[in-house]
Amino acid sequence: MIKKDRCLTPATTDECRRAWLTLHDTLDIVGGKWKLVLISILRGGKLNFGELAIEAGISPRILSKELKELEINGLVSRTVLATKPITVEYQLTPYSLSLNEMITVMYEWGKKHREKIIGRESV
Repeated sequence: MIKKDRCLTPATTDECRRAWLTLHDTLDIVGGKWKLVLISILRGGKLNFGELAIEAGISPRILSKELKELEINGLVSRTVLATKPITVEYQLTPYSLSLNEMITVMYEWGKKHREKIIGRESV
């Protein structure tokens, strides 16, 4: 039997397990070192692949993988421009706005955590 206080809200054992599965789903989509960073950068507007790589300080191989996953999950859209050489731009989708509250809460928590552990504000 699962203790009910281990769930986010009072729930049955099955509801707790479903809640944990939902958290896993969320982490699969936005977890990792780069996804939320890329989303935060793209909140400033569309960028081409090279600009995004420089801004994030990420290798092209990893950037490509992360952007594909964000695109599959409907958070980023990709536009190929008919330029020579071809330019690919990325921008957030309207669906990505659903992450705004979570990103803000995570930022606030991270700022407090940094102050508590390191003893100074984040840069």
